[in-house]
Amino acid sequence: MNDLTMTVAGWVATDPRHVVGPTGTHLTSFRLASTSRYFDRDKNEWVDGQTEWFTVRTFRGASITVKDSIEKGQPVVVQGRFRTNEWEADSGPRTDLIIDAVSVGHDLTRGIAKFTRATGDPALEDPRAKTPEPPASDADAVATGESAEDPFGPDAAMGDEAEGDEAVQDEPVGALA
Repeated sequence: MNDLTMTVAGWVATDPRHVVGPTGTHLTSFRLASTSRYFDRDKNEWVDGQTEWFTVRTFRGASITVKDSIEKGQPVVVQGRFRTNEWEADSGPRTDLIIDAVSVGHDLTRGIAKFTRATGDPALEDPRAKTPEPPASDADAVATGESAEDPFGPDAAMGDEAEGDEAVQDEPVGALA
């Protein structure tokens, strides 16, 4: 993977916009402004640097939780894959800095937030967290091919060879060396 990932702390500059694409994929996007600050020794005070603008996008279940959690004007921390999008506008070529967010959260150095776990709605489930459910019975396991004890599986046809393999597997590891 050569994805460029970044973490940005800033302020939500627009109301989150939620759309559902033609394939049913949920997307929420908002603009994020991040302004650096530095200490100006000549003025003996902290001053604002240049403001960088990003479009933050979240997909699927995360898009729903972000839409319901983030509001314009709130401080957030965003971590995700960075990329640019170049396009032609009426005024000429434009470049948009995009972060496809993996994580979005409120910046707790600037306020207090209450967390509520998102559960109960299948649209909110993280597809990365899904684990296959075990079969309800041995018959279901045989039908799906998930059981090592399948009486009709490939080992049943091997006869004596399968028993010979089991004998080798029972040997202590040191005995094979």
